[in-house]
Amino acid sequence: MKPIPLPWGYFLPSGLRQGIPFVINQNWTTEQAVAVVELLDDLREAIWNHYELQLYDYIREDRITETPVDPNDEFDPYK
Repeated sequence: MKPIPLPWGYFLPSGLRQGIPFVINQNWTTEQAVAVVELLDDLREAIWNHYELQLYDYIREDRITETPVDPNDEFDPYK
């Protein structure tokens, strides 16, 4: 099966822009959609609780910048 690119401007949280399509039934009831969202929230919470410290370390290392920061930068949004 050939990977299908995502529509322009659409990004998954993982940053992936193409992959194997995953079809979700567009005729779910609101209750079914809420049940799936709650399941995913519970799964995320369980994974976070178990791997919290490792996830913090990984995210910090993955997102740290090697660019020197100018403490006098007037456009710094964190000032």
